[in-house]
Amino acid sequence: MTSTASLADALHVPQNVQDLLFREARTANSFSDEAVSDEQLQAIYDLVKWAPTSMNTQPLRALVVRTAEGRERLLRHMSEGNRAKTASAPVTVVLAADTDFHENLPKTFPHAPNAKDNFADEAGREGFARLNSLLQVGYFIIGVRAAGLAAGPMTGFDNDGVDAEFFADTKWKSLVVVNVGKPGDNPWYDRLPRLDYDEVVETV
Repeated sequence: MTSTASLADALHVPQNVQDLLFREARTANSFSDEAVSDEQLQAIYDLVKWAPTSMNTQPLRALVVRTAEGRERLLRHMSEGNRAKTASAPVTVVLAADTDFHENLPKTFPHAPNAKDNFADEAGREGFARLNSLLQVGYFIIGVRAAGLAAGPMTGFDNDGVDAEFFADTKWKSLVVVNVGKPGDNPWYDRLPRLDYDEVVETV
């Protein structure tokens, strides 16, 4: 099997960048009280917005939860195992899919002025929005790491409850809740194994 060092040399970016974004990056389960600024969140989004989406639809939406009142509203919908870590994070971001993404198509996909007409079916739009938003979610996690912060993505929450609590007047559908900040005390669980290349890749 090829060594990690040899594989790292096969990539374009330096190994320290590879390690920051991937090998040494971990899902944080506790956070320090160091603040996360709006400027940092804007810088993260400035990377995330370049994620590929079908027809440049960009359906991902984000709710930043940083006030005590907002956090209490969110915590009641988190699963029990996720409440303490969410309560400790300086910022929590609820990532959602906007099923009305097609309203922006005249701006985001201008060379096909009738593209919006392809999404008249709301049920079909929701599946399309979820798939493309999840592509953007992956970029969001990498963006948080690029900012020198830890991300704690979670799907253990009541989606319907969160949607009713925060998105009742929108067409947003919650997907993932991500705690963001500097790691706190004992932030990491034991590193779990990853599948090797030969276990997941086939070539034809």
